Formats: sequence, structure tokens, C-alpha cells
Amino acid sequence: MQNSRSTATAADWLEGARPHTWANAFAPVIAGTGAAAYAHGASLPRALLALLVAWALIVGVNYANDYSDGIRGTDDHRSGPLRLTGSGLAAPAKVKRAAFGAFGVAAAAGVVLSIMSAWWLILVGAACIAGAWFYTGGTRPYGYHGLGEVSVFVFFGLVAVLGTEFTQSGAISGVGVLLAVSIGALSAAVNLANNLRDIPSDSASGKTTLAVLLGDRRTRILWCGLVAVPLVAMVALAIAATWWSLLAATAVPFLLAAARPVRGGATGAALIPVLGLTGRGMFVFSLVQAVMLALAGS
Repeated sequence: MQNSRSTATAADWLEGARPHTWANAFAPVIAGTGAAAYAHGASLPRALLALLVAWALIVGVNYANDYSDGIRGTDDHRSGPLRLTGSGLAAPAKVKRAAFGAFGVAAAAGVVLSIMSAWWLILVGAACIAGAWFYTGGTRPYGYHGLGEVSVFVFFGLVAVLGTEFTQSGAISGVGVLLAVSIGALSAAVNLANNLRDIPSDSASGKTTLAVLLGDRRTRILWCGLVAVPLVAMVALAIAATWWSLLAATAVPFLLAAARPVRGGATGAALIPVLGLTGRGMFVFSLVQAVMLALAGS
């Protein structure tokens, strides 16, 4: 997929960082901070450090995917947003450096946060960076073998939410677990929607994502199941913590809007809005839950 321009602009680099996926980084930190606040352990400095780690990681993984997919030719016929490597706008080496630059920022902030809380979190951070790179990088990328959504659920759900809670309150709670599962499911749904859109090109290039393995119909069913998880968890949170958690239903309109093209059989570029709508629903869900839990714990 070549481009008529020869050099990437600042806007192209921003698009390559895929801002529509950043909710996957912001939401778990917000949710984890809400869980810590409910346990009377919230810390703004630690929350901001966790936010920097998560944001730098997702920017790094987006550039890493751009680089790795680009050099393999996976992006040659994709219908999604512009890719720097695949379009020829940026040299692969530059995109790779951008990825590792972002990972470096995540590592530096993560080390500081670990020193402030628990040293062994440095090992968790190292695992996160390795997971981000080997998603599409290396000789046997696990994202090419149907494990992308599992990885997103673990790293941007369980690890990010519970890690944020632990670095602030020093413990993991049942409330935190419910939030982690909810955010992990929505993050996985964002990734799954992306792979649903790319089933034709991924199949042709040999990239065996979970969507390719399941096929179109079952992928759409799984996506609907994933976005239903936080709604069930919301009721559990209302019972376990505060009935005000039900106000997180304000995320439902975003999720319903995202579900229309998925349930309606949309393909290709028509599925692109699903990613942003699901991300916005995840952000609203996390923000409302965090505020309500903070108020209930005050």
C-alpha cells in the first residue's frame, strides 16, 4: 500500500500512534485508581506515573505493530488507517526506533513507580514490554497465532488495572478484579473489531488472528459477548460496592452504537468506527466507575 507522498508528516506519525486506541491505556489506570480510592489508598502521583507507563506502552505497541506488519507485507492490502511502514512514508528503521523510544519511556516511568511501591513490579513491566514487542515482532509473533485478544485482556485489563490499584493501595481487591475483567473484555473487543475488519487481508497474508480462526460469524458473536461483560460486572459492583456504580450504564449508548455495524454484518472500512466507539464506551465506563467508587470510599 504505497502512498503518493514520500515523507511522513507529524500528522502521519500521530496517526501511526493510533490515538483511537489510547482509551485502552487510559481506562485501566482510571479504573484501577477508582478501586484504590474505594480502599482509601488513591495517590495522584502514582496514578500519573501509571498513566504514563500505559500510554507509552500502547504507543510503543502501535509503532511496533506498524513496523513488524509492514516488513512482513501484512499491511499491503489492509482497509484500516494509514500505516507508516506499509505505506512507505517512513523507513522501517525509523518506525522501529519510535517503538523502542516509547518502550523506553514506559520502562523509565515504570522503574520509578516500582521503586515507590514494590521492586518486583519491574519484572512485570519487563514482561509487558516483551509482550508488546512479540505481539507482532520476532520470528514467531503470538499475535499471528490467535493470542492477540488474550494478551490484550491480560496486559491492558488484569495487569494494568490491578497493577494500578496495587501501586496505590498496596493490595488487590474484589472490586479491582471486577473492573479489571471489565476493562480487559472491552480492550479485547477493540482488538477483535480490528481483526474482524482485517480477516480478508490477514487470511491472504498468513496472519492467523483469533478472528481468522473463528471466522466472520463467530467473531461477531464473541465481540458481542465481550462488550456484555462490563454490564454484568456493573451489576456486581453495584451489589458489592455502591449502587451508584449503575451510573456506568452511561457507556451503553457508545457500546450499542459500536454493536450496530458488528451485528449488521459491516465489513472493511465500515468497521473502523467500531474501534473508536468501543474505546469511548470503555473510557466512560471506567471514569464513571472511578468517580462513584471514590465517592463511596470517601
